[in-house]
Amino acid sequence: MDRMNKAYSPTDPNTKPRKASGESPLRSVHAAMLPPEAALAMPVQSFDDAAPAAARLAGSPLDIVWRRLIVLGGTAGLTLLATYQLWWAMRGGGHSALEWLSLVLFAALFVWVAQGFMSALAGFALIVNGYRRRDRLGVIDAGPLPALTTRTALLMPTYNEDPERLMAGLQSICESVLKTRREDAYDFFVLSDTTRPEVQQRELAAFHSLRDALGGQVRLYYRHRPQNIDRKAGNIAEWVRRFGAAYPQMLILDADSLMTGKAINRLAVAMERHPEVGLIQTLPVVVNGSTIFGRMQQFAGRVYGPVLAHGNAWWHGTEGNYWGHNAIIRTAAFASCAGLPELPGSRPFGGSILSHDFVEAALLRCGGWEVHLVPALGGSYEEGPPSLTDMLVRDRRWCQGNLQHGGVIPAKGLHWVSRWHLLTGIGHYITAPLWGALMLIGLVMTMASSGLQWDSLVFPVIGSAADWTGPKGMERFFWVFMLTMSLLLGPKLLGFILALTDPWARRSCGGALRLTAGVLAETLLTTLMAPVTMYVQSRGVIEVLAGRDSGWESQRRDDGTLTRAELWQRYGGVTVCGVVGAAWSFAVSPSLMLWMAPVLLGLMLSMPMVALTADPEAGRRLRRWGIFLTPEEVSPPPILTRVQGLRGGLTQPVAESGHEAGGAGVIASATAG
Repeated sequence: MDRMNKAYSPTDPNTKPRKASGESPLRSVHAAMLPPEAALAMPVQSFDDAAPAAARLAGSPLDIVWRRLIVLGGTAGLTLLATYQLWWAMRGGGHSALEWLSLVLFAALFVWVAQGFMSALAGFALIVNGYRRRDRLGVIDAGPLPALTTRTALLMPTYNEDPERLMAGLQSICESVLKTRREDAYDFFVLSDTTRPEVQQRELAAFHSLRDALGGQVRLYYRHRPQNIDRKAGNIAEWVRRFGAAYPQMLILDADSLMTGKAINRLAVAMERHPEVGLIQTLPVVVNGSTIFGRMQQFAGRVYGPVLAHGNAWWHGTEGNYWGHNAIIRTAAFASCAGLPELPGSRPFGGSILSHDFVEAALLRCGGWEVHLVPALGGSYEEGPPSLTDMLVRDRRWCQGNLQHGGVIPAKGLHWVSRWHLLTGIGHYITAPLWGALMLIGLVMTMASSGLQWDSLVFPVIGSAADWTGPKGMERFFWVFMLTMSLLLGPKLLGFILALTDPWARRSCGGALRLTAGVLAETLLTTLMAPVTMYVQSRGVIEVLAGRDSGWESQRRDDGTLTRAELWQRYGGVTVCGVVGAAWSFAVSPSLMLWMAPVLLGLMLSMPMVALTADPEAGRRLRRWGIFLTPEEVSPPPILTRVQGLRGGLTQPVAESGHEAGGAGVIASATAG
């Protein structure tokens, strides 16, 4: 396959990575915890050099064209229809500059709403027609586990995470692999980028304890980089260059990832059987939430997630995406295609690529490799943030990373679907300030039509805004509003219908009444949280555009509570914005304030809402009431029960698996660190 750059050579300055990875002072100690090195060249790619057009892959081109015409054509049709109706409603007396601007903003925002609905509708139709457990790769939860002929490396990167919590998760994965009797096919690596000495010491101690608990039944390795160069992408790349040649596949985990041995085995088998595939991304189920926010997120993912995931997989085809974890990757393909360059310029847009996963998927596809999403495979789990605050902190980092993709989209040779993935990621954050701008324009136009022309420099450009408020215009406007709300809530409704009509899903969510109550409560809470998210994301976009770097810190995993002082520091401005907005809209028109009530209430109630939804006790109370129940709570899989027991201080040596551990290659004893 064609490559975008020549192979990396440590002796050639023209191909040398931009920064040295650094060697740990304790490397001689750590060497005892690593296998023999098997170097694999990983060239740094170029977004500017001439590259071939994205390779056309085998399959059914006509079929995938029709799928994309259905989803994207439906998206375009709905957007044109809604925009035309709004244009017609505003046409009386001509269109002012602000009206034209509002139409452009509305059309741009409506595209994202319509595409989400069309993807969910496609997924709904697939599931109803029995396609839930089918995919071209045959990656499903059925049948005996085949034997494996190749070795797979399971990589768990970590950066200043709680070591004991991390090793408990890894122990649960190792034990699940042992139950499959396929442990000889896997090597497990903890790839530490931890920079805090006290955490790294605990990390080493926890690793030794884990190795002792597993009793040498799996090959378990530990590697530490003293510097977090290029973050997670650099961590993985350093491993590929040192050890990648020994492993045809690598499975990437996150610090909060959990995967069953059966799921891992089925992914490895799919890679062996389909040599044209470069990456297979699973659909991780969010689990172990204890707060209202955490449990609400996992409930939403369980009820609404399948329709979107199956729909996206259906029309993405071989141009799927990568979310950075719970995915298996062909090591040679990744090495030859996915060496990330630095973006030109200074931070926040230049430098290392923060949101590396989308770009790596695009480069794999550009190199002629298939990238698939397999939503039908179970046994893949992750843990979500415990509070809205933690989600927004993570979002701020992702905001910068996704906005960086503006410099990647023009790269030569990318497939157009890969460019669309990158654009969608940017749109996820840009839409927040665009919604805010559209609301402000609407307020200004409403004030003008009410005769409150307090600024003669602003309102003359509006023209006759009152001309579109006639009965027919208002009828069209109301029709557009109802269509927008229907498409926004459509994926939720479709997911709810599927869960309600599936006896197993309905029982696993507490029954029809509790399932309905959960959907209503989740919709209410997300409606109130939406304006807070819009405010914070808009501020994040402005900060990125102003040149402020987000940094990169470890995440909180369990407790999302804040003190009153912290609540005021983070959400005082949000609250004041809501109060001012309420007073302003009431001064214009009491009916306008009622119309804006969901937005204003969300802003004004931000502090008590964040405090309540981040409280673990409130989350436990809802669980006792049966609200936001998920199948993983009603009937926990063994791997979840095990990890909760380990994290609760119930650590015990792994039970004997009933057969001998793999012989040669079992990790040697590490010297005391």
